[in-house]
Amino acid sequence: MRQKAVPHPEPVPGVTPAASGGLPPMLRILVGLAAAVIVLAGLYAAREIAGPLLLGAVIVIICHPVRRPLERRGWPSWAATTAVIAVAYLILAALAAMLAYAGVQFTRLVTDSTPQLRATADAVLDWLQAIGFEQQVADAAASVLQPGTLASFATSLGSSVLSVLTAFFFVLAYVIFMAADGARYARAEATFGERARPTMQRFRAFNHGVRTYYVVNASFGAVVAIIDGLALWALQVPAPVVWAVLAFVTNFVPNIGFVLGLVPPALLALVVGGWPLMLIVIAIYCVVNVTLQVMIQPKFVSDAVDLSLTLSFFSVIFWTFVIGPLGAILSIPLTLLVRALVFESDPGAGWMRWLSGDRQAVPRFAEPEPAPPAPTQAGGRRRVFDFSSSVRSSTTRSDRAR
Repeated sequence: MRQKAVPHPEPVPGVTPAASGGLPPMLRILVGLAAAVIVLAGLYAAREIAGPLLLGAVIVIICHPVRRPLERRGWPSWAATTAVIAVAYLILAALAAMLAYAGVQFTRLVTDSTPQLRATADAVLDWLQAIGFEQQVADAAASVLQPGTLASFATSLGSSVLSVLTAFFFVLAYVIFMAADGARYARAEATFGERARPTMQRFRAFNHGVRTYYVVNASFGAVVAIIDGLALWALQVPAPVVWAVLAFVTNFVPNIGFVLGLVPPALLALVVGGWPLMLIVIAIYCVVNVTLQVMIQPKFVSDAVDLSLTLSFFSVIFWTFVIGPLGAILSIPLTLLVRALVFESDPGAGWMRWLSGDRQAVPRFAEPEPAPPAPTQAGGRRRVFDFSSSVRSSTTRSDRAR
């Protein structure tokens, strides 16, 4: 006896059937989140090692293009690698020297300005009490200008500089090995052929984005630092070079770097010149930084970064929590790396790439539905409408009528 065929249900679009052997979408998301938590917990536990390692990788990525023109001119590979290492060391030495100079000068400035700081703190306290603030609120606001608070901030800044200088020696070793391996990784496509091409293209795009981001930020940071330093020097605010260095460094911190570079010189202007000088400093910083960093700079870095403003702001807080202070400077490259490894390798993650700000993520639209079949005659043959036959038959009928 012939068994009756059981109809199979049609698959729902966008849902992976369980019979295909894959995990359900919700379970895949949970597994991915669990794996991400494990990786991030490992980074957090090893941030003293991971931070300098990531900084060394970024420095090598920035300096790697130095190799290409040297190799085209016939330089041996070891000589081109030495040139990359030398350029990386120069960049690291310049950054370390600027941070050390700024930390030492800031500590000396706080020590020398102790009487003025105490007098300004008392004046702020009296003013807050006069306008009706409670004693606790006034004390908390005035404590910001207390010499002890600023001295502790200077001490913490000095310890941060010391930790950066300690990590500097680890970065020196990382740069040597990464620069040597960079020449080998560049030949991966020639070694593995077409299989390695998509991966190498993603990493080339990532490296180009990192280089463009830092080069543009360094250029605009230098312009901002020079303008701010000259303005503070003209206003006779103490230590304008220190605040210029601070403005340059904080330019690499997205979104909130402007505020970090503004607060110390504004408070110092309040101490030495009162409220008018403080308001003038704030106005100059706002005009310069908003014009350059908000209106002009994004037009140069948007093609390289393609991150939404919300994700850029969140990445600063997130990576600072995970790997420490270096996370604020490395936040954008780390976010780009995660997107390149997780989303860009997945053809179905275009929606997530688009949410992150990637303008090259093209949505996969549904295929157009097929046209309905033409009506058929009783015999099964398709009925085709012939316009010329219709015209001839209508003409014949009109002649007969005549």
